[in-house]
Amino acid sequence: MEAMVQPRSPADVESGGGGAYRWVADGGRRAVGGGLRGRLDALRELIALSRTRLDGRTLEGAGRVLETADERYRLSGEHTVVAIAGATGSGKSSLFNALAGANRSQVGPRRPTTAEPVACVWPGSRPGADGLLHRLGVPTHRRHAPADGSSELRGLILIDLPDHDSSATEHRAQVDRMLELVDAVIWVVDPEKYADAVLHERYLRPLAGYAEVMFVVLNQVDRLPGDAADQVVDDLRRLLDEDGLALGEHGEPGAAVLALSAATGRGVGELREALGQFVAERGAADRRLAADVDAATERLRSVYVAQSRVGLTERARAEFDDRLAEAVGAVATGRAAERDWLRYAERACGSPWSRMRMRGRGSRGALGFGVGTTDAGMTGAGAAGAGTTGVGAYRGGRTDAGAAGVGRTDVGWGGAARGRRIGRAGAGRGRDGRVAAGQACAGWSRTGRNGDGAEELTAGGRTGMQRSPVGRQSAAGHLRADGAAAGPGDASVVDGRAAARPVVEHAVRTVAAEAAHGLPAPWAHAVRDAADRGAYGLPEALDKVAAEAEESLRGGPAVKPRWWTVAASLQGMLSVLQVVGVLWLLGAVTGVGEATAWISGLLPAVVGSVGGPALAWMSRVVARGPARRYGQDAERRLRSAAAACGRARVLEPVAAELLRYREVREQYAVASGA
Repeated sequence: MEAMVQPRSPADVESGGGGAYRWVADGGRRAVGGGLRGRLDALRELIALSRTRLDGRTLEGAGRVLETADERYRLSGEHTVVAIAGATGSGKSSLFNALAGANRSQVGPRRPTTAEPVACVWPGSRPGADGLLHRLGVPTHRRHAPADGSSELRGLILIDLPDHDSSATEHRAQVDRMLELVDAVIWVVDPEKYADAVLHERYLRPLAGYAEVMFVVLNQVDRLPGDAADQVVDDLRRLLDEDGLALGEHGEPGAAVLALSAATGRGVGELREALGQFVAERGAADRRLAADVDAATERLRSVYVAQSRVGLTERARAEFDDRLAEAVGAVATGRAAERDWLRYAERACGSPWSRMRMRGRGSRGALGFGVGTTDAGMTGAGAAGAGTTGVGAYRGGRTDAGAAGVGRTDVGWGGAARGRRIGRAGAGRGRDGRVAAGQACAGWSRTGRNGDGAEELTAGGRTGMQRSPVGRQSAAGHLRADGAAAGPGDASVVDGRAAARPVVEHAVRTVAAEAAHGLPAPWAHAVRDAADRGAYGLPEALDKVAAEAEESLRGGPAVKPRWWTVAASLQGMLSVLQVVGVLWLLGAVTGVGEATAWISGLLPAVVGSVGGPALAWMSRVVARGPARRYGQDAERRLRSAAAACGRARVLEPVAAELLRYREVREQYAVASGA
């Protein structure tokens, strides 16, 4: 024996330490070792972590195992409880009396003979058998001591059970209850009923995992002639092997199979010797509890062991971020910001005459595509989908069709106008002074404040003007003058917010399905629930993120490039040359100056007239690179903000559920002994 288990002292028990035994350097046993306590602790932690994820019926069996272990460890570790079970007429009471050395259990032809469990207690070095017998429900008058009091079985509590196939229902129920509480079982069979289907299908096969705490005894071999006993034993071994019961042969752990005759005493000594060694190890209780834990964890396997590797891949996270970026119109925002930067560059580097023209256009209010008529001369920019340009009109202004898929709104009015972005796929509806626009195209608005022509950018194809009426816009059309949607066949459209919600919901469903793939059903359900809870309010949060991004982009680049100032200065000089040259030519034509003086005025006039547009063209070419970087930076910031919102609301709760599953999976691995 490699290890021996010693009972804990009362001080250890009162201190609250786990288990009822302490392990000594030269003690213990081979089958379980010192890991049972760790397995029980892991099972207890497993149940605690799973209570909110699994129903109580699923965890009921594991909870009973813990209760049984705690109860067993509070009682004597000095004693080993071994039950003798068998069918009617198998001779189990005769075997009980043979081991006890006296007639302690009634034997007779009447069936069933044993109506109550009978106990025989070999006293150990310490008391404690009474607690175990009380737990088993053995009546006091049925508790006996052996006749010889041999020391080889010291610490054994032998129980004679009623017949497991008794005609009395209460007898069978009593057997089933006590089989769950004893440390080991001696199954007694006879040559006539050793292959009984009830025995194998109801008991031996389901209890195959308890082979190390099981003896199978073929009794009444004295009735078999010649070598028939060996043949019956071989056939019994075959049946046990088919039941999945490991047999203790060649030093391997498993059930011991013995042949004996309780009537003649043949083979009883061999059983007594095997029992003596088994009891001396003091490991039966641990082996039995280890088998209980094995059975409990095997029943829980389907709710803890994943079918495949689980977790969110980087690809799934990236796809989720891409869908959220699509929902907030990050790409459209970047392109709109790029065009806005180019317009600022054009204004800064253009000639004074072009700036005057742009300011004049801004004061009148030029509109791009997708425009709806509003009261008080104000417009809300809409979106055109699938390359369609929708054009409307507003009172007191004019409209210019923009490029399909990208809209620009130039609006001027006496009060303070604001562009609000709430981009959504398909269509939008203005409410409380706002006009929604679709995500299918990107738009920016140039809104004049008090006629100054200042530009404001909207990041996603929508601008909202104060006091605009409620209108609807189709994904491939424009707003009619009455605010209703106009499109092919005048089809009905969906509200802008509702149109974007499916994009977000699809992203959440996809990432939840990816995270839940391969998980056991309860944990997959928990992951999807966490994603659904996080998705609640996510579209509104993305709206806020987009609005903040728009606010940061409004007014153009925070730092103007220095070459804008240089180009503006050169444009001023060229304009001066142009004016001087033109005046010089006028003077020559009107006779104020000499007639030949026009030659001197021609050069500055030509240089000023040609150099200004040439410089503006060169500035536009040079501005393309910085504008592209500016747009990419705007897109990246909005994409990152949307991704951060999605991580906080969806990915992190999902990751928390996956982490919780990993924790319980680790505990399950410890509890199952994997």
